[in-house]
Amino acid sequence: MPQSQTILFPEGFLWGGATAANQIEGAYNSDGKGLDAQDLMPFVTKEQRKGRISMDLTSEQFEHNLKDEVGVYPKRFGIDFYHRYKEDIKLFAEMGFKVFRISISWARIFPKGYEQEPNEKGLSFYDSVFDECHKYGIQPLVTLSHYETPVGLIKKYNGWESREVIDHFVHYATTVFNRYKDKVKYWLTFNEINVITKSPYTGGGIILDRAKDPVSVGYQAAHHQFVASALVTKIAHEINSDFCVGCMLARSEIYPGTNDPVDILLAQQENNLNLFFTDVQVRGEYPAYMTRYFEENGIHIHKKTGDDELLKSYPVDFLSFSYYTSLSVSTHHDTAASEGNLFQGQVNPYLETSDWGWQIDPIGLRVALNDLYVRYRVPLFIVENGLGAYDKVENGQIHDDYRISYLREHIRQIGEAIQDGADVIGYTSWGPIDLVSMSTSEMSKRYGFVYVDQDDEGKGTLKRLKKDSFYWYKKVIASNGREL
Repeated sequence: MPQSQTILFPEGFLWGGATAANQIEGAYNSDGKGLDAQDLMPFVTKEQRKGRISMDLTSEQFEHNLKDEVGVYPKRFGIDFYHRYKEDIKLFAEMGFKVFRISISWARIFPKGYEQEPNEKGLSFYDSVFDECHKYGIQPLVTLSHYETPVGLIKKYNGWESREVIDHFVHYATTVFNRYKDKVKYWLTFNEINVITKSPYTGGGIILDRAKDPVSVGYQAAHHQFVASALVTKIAHEINSDFCVGCMLARSEIYPGTNDPVDILLAQQENNLNLFFTDVQVRGEYPAYMTRYFEENGIHIHKKTGDDELLKSYPVDFLSFSYYTSLSVSTHHDTAASEGNLFQGQVNPYLETSDWGWQIDPIGLRVALNDLYVRYRVPLFIVENGLGAYDKVENGQIHDDYRISYLREHIRQIGEAIQDGADVIGYTSWGPIDLVSMSTSEMSKRYGFVYVDQDDEGKGTLKRLKKDSFYWYKKVIASNGREL
């Protein structure tokens, strides 16, 4: 297998880090913010998370969590970025960030999700965040919807099950496009849009026991998001022709578990189910292979006249994706299942495993980049990649060689893919500062270059502490990827 002796990244490559409002901001009830879907997700203990983690809520759980004042809901307090953003952005600037990915909390702008007039205090907060980024020459990369459906839309419409949510999302997006048209160039519509079929509550604020058609609801909601994405892409370019609007996919390269042709076909089908979402958002049309899938699985998608033409007319400008692990699939059931959150496969004996059971596969990122570029021929942006691990503070220091090793090998494979011919414009590691885990709402699963003194229950000083990886990543950026 060829490996470049010298890894060359293009000039202007966008190095940085990625976060989400619901995992860092806190201040869930400050300055007019409304509740969003993640404010109701409780901490999941180690015992509870054995096997597959449910990231959905039943009606009973939803109503209970709305009123609960005793349970631990870590995304409500995050890491207090809301009050500490200047300190944190200064740390990112010290590392040399060119770009910082953040989401705008929809419920901070429109507390219920469907008001006509926005919350000025919410808008002003993001003005301040973007101004602080520009102070250090950092480009904001903004996700419009990062699993943060306002609770008001969940209660009124069952989230994205209803087509009516499209209009509210378009109103929200138009509001922030106009407000930040001179401060933000790069936008993402929906974070990991494919998650909506794995966890309808996470991806779309949908409570399954309230859905009219539970079998079809994930794909129906995805269609509503496709339409919304096309509409806001159109509007974004009308407001500022320099805007770059991307889609975002949770990507795991899927391998056949054996050489059995049945397994090879299965892996191809699973890859297609993953790439269906980008087929629609980049190519602008539903792929033919999904017709058979919908028919065989009793899935019915209701479209309005003009939907297909809209999708074709307003595809995204670039494709972004998260990559943490690859998956293996097999019809041979004597193979043990790997651990993970929403995406699981068979254990791949050639790969090492993280503390959380995710198999580590840097070469899979090169494979993914090459496959995506051949398939779509649009710029690619890796907007999430990182290692969740237990960190120990020893004499005021965190020696996280394991994180450096993980990131080094993945970045090396990005460089290889660029040499292969893939057009890769940037890389934002997840998350550059310790934050609340998406799937389990814990702090123990740490990703950052910066340690935050806070435990799973929100206790601690919130002091920020640089890890060894902080200084390593600073050198990587300064050398544009040559010094790994």
